[in-house]
Amino acid sequence: MRFGPLVAFRGATQNAATHTPESNAMSSPRRALIVIDVQNEYFTGRLPIEHPPVAESLPNLLRAMDAAQARGVPVIVVQHSAPAGAPVFAPGTDTWELHPEVARRPRDHYIEKSLASAFAGTDLADWLAARGIDTLTVIGYMTHNCDASTIYEGAHRGLRMEFLHDATGALPYANAAGRASAEEIHRVFSVVFHSNFASVASTAEWIAALDAQQALPLDNVPQSNLRAREANA
Repeated sequence: MRFGPLVAFRGATQNAATHTPESNAMSSPRRALIVIDVQNEYFTGRLPIEHPPVAESLPNLLRAMDAAQARGVPVIVVQHSAPAGAPVFAPGTDTWELHPEVARRPRDHYIEKSLASAFAGTDLADWLAARGIDTLTVIGYMTHNCDASTIYEGAHRGLRMEFLHDATGALPYANAAGRASAEEIHRVFSVVFHSNFASVASTAEWIAALDAQQALPLDNVPQSNLRAREANA
């Protein structure tokens, strides 16, 4: 999956309506990788991830974890817990458990959460601050729920956020507001993230940025909008 011209304009400052190429010059990022809710519920439970399919996203996610571990980037594993007896993510059930490939890999920190954002009601912000982390890379599920909530809150807290589009995934929805496929949801959220909140990249691009000790590019709202209007003119 590619986002083409989305990455052509390089910016850096999150939470701003405009970013400039000059602002992309920054010190080497101090990254952490956050692995959000990679639990059996999304593989064998009631909420199967559809896009990208888990046969694609899980290997990329594990590749990112391994790359982080090999390069000294802290890895944070997050597990979502619903109240006992809930239809999904009920603690102690098989579908609540972490995917075994994630569970067996080394991690530097573990967070159990009950809300969408990995920051809400947890020690994540303090843990990152104590280690001087300024850039948080998001992988895991779901793009439009816990990933999005964590990205928005992290950006609002002043962190540089990154989102690996091939190591994450979405579900389709249909409700009173309308219908959206998993591909539509994942693509639209990715475009919105990259316009202002998080640098969107592939796992391979992220690993290359790790090796180069460079920040990933981030677009901005006016340029993203201008390109869309020009394409439709």
